Amino acid sequence: MSSRPRKPPRRSDALGSAGEVDAQSYRAFVGDLKQKIAAARHRASLSINRELVTLYWTIGRDILERQEREGWGARVVDRLAGDLRLAFPEMTGLSPRNLKYMRSFAEAWPNGEFVQQVVALLPWGHNVRLLDAVKTQEERTWYARQAIEHGWSRNVLVHQIESKLFARQGSALTNFSRTLPAEQSELAQQILKDPYTFDFLSLGPDMLERDLERGLVEHLRSLILELGKGFAFVGSQYHLEVGGQDYYLDLLFYHLRLRCFVVIELKIEDFKPEFAGKMNFYLSAVDEQLRHPDDKPTIGIILCKGRNEVIVEYALRDSSKPMGVAQYQLSAALPPQLEDALPTAAEFAREFPLMSVVKLRIEIERAVRDLADKRGVAFDRPTGIMKMLRDLHRNGSVPSSTEQMLDALHTMNEATHGMDVDPETAERAVEIGTIFLGELQKLNTDE
Repeated sequence: MSSRPRKPPRRSDALGSAGEVDAQSYRAFVGDLKQKIAAARHRASLSINRELVTLYWTIGRDILERQEREGWGARVVDRLAGDLRLAFPEMTGLSPRNLKYMRSFAEAWPNGEFVQQVVALLPWGHNVRLLDAVKTQEERTWYARQAIEHGWSRNVLVHQIESKLFARQGSALTNFSRTLPAEQSELAQQILKDPYTFDFLSLGPDMLERDLERGLVEHLRSLILELGKGFAFVGSQYHLEVGGQDYYLDLLFYHLRLRCFVVIELKIEDFKPEFAGKMNFYLSAVDEQLRHPDDKPTIGIILCKGRNEVIVEYALRDSSKPMGVAQYQLSAALPPQLEDALPTAAEFAREFPLMSVVKLRIEIERAVRDLADKRGVAFDRPTGIMKMLRDLHRNGSVPSSTEQMLDALHTMNEATHGMDVDPETAERAVEIGTIFLGELQKLNTDE
């Protein structure tokens, strides 16, 4: 008895009866593979860079040792460059000038183990800029570590050095040591600077506070670069209603490492004691209306044109709310050498959707926790959104868009952790998350 050949399964059959769920699983699988491939390529590029920088350090060290032992003069570097280029014509980094940088590099970093662990992680161009622009080893080490931690480009590194970030970091006047727990106080102090440098703005002496605020929002990416790693933009002129009256915060951020809101008030005059009283009021309102029980106390930053240290000390002395006072500096014209470090309109457009994603994820997490609290669902904290939704699903109904939300959550997590996300993917995640948040809020209202 002959058997008829079996037809290959159709695509829908291969996906199974739960085609939609399997399709989402497939997309998540593809996204996971893309992430692993990108990570592997990044590790490979880092490995190649580390080997090259280590080679340059070794060449520089050997030149130094020979010159000290043999008494060779500076001209030997020119001769050495010619011989090496004849032997390795395909290599582009063997010029006399670069060999001299290698010698200076080895002289600046005599510890080979430190070179392997830290500066070899930076591109050679970054190391050359550190040699040219930073003279003390303490500062050079600090900038090297910061460049690695924050992923600074060469232009951004130059900008941070020229703006004297090392001297400005952690120097704002605050009451953090008295108003925050010790483990949070030190980190909060370090994220503040004094003065802040807004040299990406071109504002005249007759500017108003709204001009300063508008300029900072228009250059949001540069503002966040100056504020430092971890700041997620929430809004400008953020509305609060207290006692039936309307109030507006100049700038509101959420800090991902401190896990707290940060209120920034802008003043185009020197600090006055009443500024601290107003900030104290704003911090109380944000803590009451926006702060989740898991959040740390809201921090306030008052940015002024100038300040008297004694007046600031008196104004902050009896305040129970954590706040700091710092100055800012403006530049009438942007130096041409920094233009490349600033974002284009297209770059800003790519960055802004990611800020929206981060903000939306924070709001969704709070709404999910609120729903769980109302339904008496207990879980160990901290708990991720996905686990909370599963617990809620076992306890009762969840929003109808939960499946789509779980698919978008991967994008939101990537944006929250500073990973590159395709703008269209980010926009789609915002659309799904907005629908999901609306359904959550309705459930919370109906409870």
